[in-house]
Amino acid sequence: MAHFTVLRGGRVLDAAGRDAPFRDILIEDGTIRAIGAPGLEAPADATRVDASRHLLHPGLVNGHTHGSGALLRGFRDRMNLELLLIVTPARFANQTLQIKYLNTYLGAIEMALKGCTLAYDLTFGLPVASIEELIVMGQAYRDAGIRAVMAPMLADTSFYAAQPGLLESLPPELRGLVSESGGTDAAEILRLMEEALRTWPHDRDHVKLGVAPTIPTHCSDELMRGSDRLVREYGTVMQSHIGEAKYQVVAAEARYGKSMLAHVDDLGLLGPHFSVAHGIWLDDDDLKRLADKGASISHNPGSNMRLGSGIADSRRMLELGVNLAIGTDGPASADNQNMYEAMRAAAQVSYVRQPDHRKWLTAPEIVRAATEGGARLAGMEHVGVLAPGKRADIVFLSLEHPNWTPINDPANQLVLVEDATAVRHVMVDGRFIVRDGRHVSADLARLAVEAEAARDHMARANADAAAKVAKLEDAVTAFCRGLSSKPYRVERYAAFPCRCEETGGFSAEAV
Repeated sequence: MAHFTVLRGGRVLDAAGRDAPFRDILIEDGTIRAIGAPGLEAPADATRVDASRHLLHPGLVNGHTHGSGALLRGFRDRMNLELLLIVTPARFANQTLQIKYLNTYLGAIEMALKGCTLAYDLTFGLPVASIEELIVMGQAYRDAGIRAVMAPMLADTSFYAAQPGLLESLPPELRGLVSESGGTDAAEILRLMEEALRTWPHDRDHVKLGVAPTIPTHCSDELMRGSDRLVREYGTVMQSHIGEAKYQVVAAEARYGKSMLAHVDDLGLLGPHFSVAHGIWLDDDDLKRLADKGASISHNPGSNMRLGSGIADSRRMLELGVNLAIGTDGPASADNQNMYEAMRAAAQVSYVRQPDHRKWLTAPEIVRAATEGGARLAGMEHVGVLAPGKRADIVFLSLEHPNWTPINDPANQLVLVEDATAVRHVMVDGRFIVRDGRHVSADLARLAVEAEAARDHMARANADAAAKVAKLEDAVTAFCRGLSSKPYRVERYAAFPCRCEETGGFSAEAV
């Protein structure tokens, strides 16, 4: 027998119209059946939920994160991407199954409490996440109640081999500390990935297995093509870090004789199933390739600033027709998992790119990216919009909170004012996973104790590896700075004054 729920008295966000009219919502077995004026007809036995003095909006979609890093949040400042890539593998190692579950569950609970109901998680394993680990981490999302794409990061080329000339640049005493080998060969990685896809036990409408060749320069062409074959055969999605840092795009040009994105396109990987994480250092040709193939970008402005990677041209992405999502990035590289903060950052970085305010991102564009755009990127288009036929993933914001006192423009306030403190309830499939500001099943006090113990275990187990990596930091960052100092056809660092040779005056370099 069908179960009906009716939400009465709430205001439903219409971001495009910059309005939030009073509407009732009728839900049948987790699917929205109707949205209408107050007094909407509902079955007599429907469960009634009082939504008065609440703004209702679609659950937010985190277009890019790394759920395996919650225990490393805030572990250091002044960390750029190359440091992240050499430091975190050492610190991530020696995770038991229980710790992998805990890491993922902590991030999922945080996202739920902050209004996010779907995350695209590029999870981590050494050298490759095992099937058992993937299943356990998928269960963490099921237990937290939010949806996820679980996409294990794949690589068969080491960081040191991925940057042409890096190994040769290291002094002899440091060269012996690193390996050129990626560890596991492409054929074995693809075999494990296919077995995981074939035997995946979780409900794919809730936790779907994807594929993530982590960075093209860290993957052989065999691994990239094989990943694409699996994605197409199993009807899932793929995401890769492309154009995240300047040193990477310069290294890719040296390796491929073309841009990193152009190489991926020439391998035949682009399509609606494909998404780029970050995309800071993409030029117009790169963006047109993505748009022409129906691919997406997860714009991660907070992480891009946190790692000093640059400011992505999100306006140009939209102008050229790329589907845009918004992500937080992982706890180890962006510290929190707050999609409201990511939306605000997306607005602000678009403001400082140029003085023409007509090209800044609008609040409705940002809201759409953080909901519908993210759902499309994740291949879960049954969510992301409050509309009949969509699943009832709904966030209730208290209108008695200072963030909403008074309401002026609800789209603006969602992007520029809300910080997750007004989140009162969260539904997934029409069932509450957060009620009255508390997760309905998580024991946060117990989690805090477990997290402290797990952090201490990892610190002890990884102390020697962390010490070894610390010896490499100066040499690696100096080499990557050298790559980043080379000219490139787009500029994505913050504007700075420069002297004009013709006039002798000063102007701002475009970013």
